[in-house]
Amino acid sequence: MGAVAAPPPLAGAPDSPEQALAAGRWVKLICGAGNQDLASIEDLCAIYALAGVHCIDVAADRAVVAAARRGLAWAAEQEQPPAEGRPEAPRPWLMVSLSDGEDPHFRKARFDPALCPPDCPRPCQRVCPALAISADGGVIPERCYGCGRCLPACPLGLIGEVHQILAAEAVAPLLAELRPDAVELHTQPGRLEPFARRLEQVRASGVPLRRLAVSCGLERGAAGPEAAQPRAALTSRQLAAELWQRFALVRAAGLRPLWQLDGRPMSGDVGAGTARAAVALLAELQAWAPPGPLQLAGGTNGRTLALLPPGDRAAGVAFGSVARRQLQPLLQQAEAAGRPLRELPELRRQALELARALVEPWRQRGRDAAG
Repeated sequence: MGAVAAPPPLAGAPDSPEQALAAGRWVKLICGAGNQDLASIEDLCAIYALAGVHCIDVAADRAVVAAARRGLAWAAEQEQPPAEGRPEAPRPWLMVSLSDGEDPHFRKARFDPALCPPDCPRPCQRVCPALAISADGGVIPERCYGCGRCLPACPLGLIGEVHQILAAEAVAPLLAELRPDAVELHTQPGRLEPFARRLEQVRASGVPLRRLAVSCGLERGAAGPEAAQPRAALTSRQLAAELWQRFALVRAAGLRPLWQLDGRPMSGDVGAGTARAAVALLAELQAWAPPGPLQLAGGTNGRTLALLPPGDRAAGVAFGSVARRQLQPLLQQAEAAGRPLRELPELRRQALELARALVEPWRQRGRDAAG
């Protein structure tokens, strides 16, 4: 295995995850709450850990967590020994995602390819960012992460969705087995009681979590059995009130919150304009939000940082679809070669350059001014 170039030195000691949150330099990689493509997850975790992310968020799945840990272990092996008097680079936290009910992040597309007309141009396949629709078959479930772009693309309306919700009795033992550093709980306005029940299941695991991340946005009302129909978009003050209710529950459970503001879910790879949704949500909410770091997500990409106004309260950012999409061509080449991307020196170099270009501006945020 060829040597990997070490990341460029930072001004001062590298931030721990908590220090990065406090300084506004936190970066999280979202592998996808429904993503179960083990080979790509292992490579994504390896490359982005080496690029310096502070946290990696994956599905609450045994095989997925094992793949993520293999990638993190590989990245740790590549790190250069710290110079005399310089501390070792902190390891990223491993976070797993749960939901308190039906949620787009936890769904899979599904259709029967036998029903497709022979002459169908397969627009579903063209719009799928995860390459989860095969050329001669249906959905590849382990690759699908629930973005939903294929649903309206089908001219015959043949594509449906299947929601995956972890059973209540499975949460505590699974977390006790996986022992993540943090948990993210996806919720929706109007679902306080389901949130409270899921939070109690998390607490019952006994895992000493560094943070409990709460993911929520303006445009998703209550859905599923908790409400007869989805509600209209909330105002920022209404969303803040929902978060304050959850803050009381999180603190009562003895956990420390991290608020993930989901601007435009699973869309950061669509174009630069999606970054505005995440920044706009922060601008609208930050004056009313409960205590705890505010982290951008949903539509975030390489344009997000430049859009932040002076004096913003952003503790950091999560990159999901854009982080995965930019490495996708290299992952495909590695798959064709029959080897992990991280073991192919030229592909690894290209992947690391792309990952660092996305991550490093946030890792360096404010350092010049401080220096």
